Amino acid sequence: MTPLTKLITKSGNEHRVLSSRQLERLLGGSNARRYGMVNRALKAGELLKVRRGLYVLSHDDRKTPVQPFALAQQMVPGSYVSVETALSFHGWIPEAVHVTASLTCGGKSLEFSHDALGQFTFRSIATNPGFFLQTVTRHDVKQQVALVAEPIRALIDLVYLRKSPWQGLEYLLEGLRIDEQLLRSVPVANIKKLLSVYKGQREKNFIKKLLKSLDR
Repeated sequence: MTPLTKLITKSGNEHRVLSSRQLERLLGGSNARRYGMVNRALKAGELLKVRRGLYVLSHDDRKTPVQPFALAQQMVPGSYVSVETALSFHGWIPEAVHVTASLTCGGKSLEFSHDALGQFTFRSIATNPGFFLQTVTRHDVKQQVALVAEPIRALIDLVYLRKSPWQGLEYLLEGLRIDEQLLRSVPVANIKKLLSVYKGQREKNFIKKLLKSLDR
């Protein structure tokens, strides 16, 4: 085990995503010393570079694996997990989703792929001011914190990104393979809340047609 890995573990930071600044505070000393310790840990495979300025310990040097949802929020602060990733997480679709898809408020679309940590995508969504995190919930996943869209929000976020018009309830149940029982279990108030989130008429119309089709 390299000195840096020992220091991170001893300090109780083995589960955290560590920034360059955090490593600087943890290590102290000169830039050359810090660079050397980080570089040795990277070459040993004990430290993984997530993206520029972000690091995590490798799976073998952690008690619990890196949680992709929590990692995504560290990669792009202010983002939340949504669309197919959130729908799969909540059990609304049967397929396993191997990409952690997140949404952001403004900015460019981003994609990251890491052999050990997986694939991550970030897409921008335009919402009414103050409603970006409406029906987005904090989850504790494997001792790590992540913001995840509630399933009905994840569904309408997907409608937003795909620019999908209302195509009937059958499209949701058969085309997207949404679990009908779970869809019908969503309280009316939770669906109506989403009318305040989106600026576009396409999303508002979709929500209204959905409520009507569910006899709400």
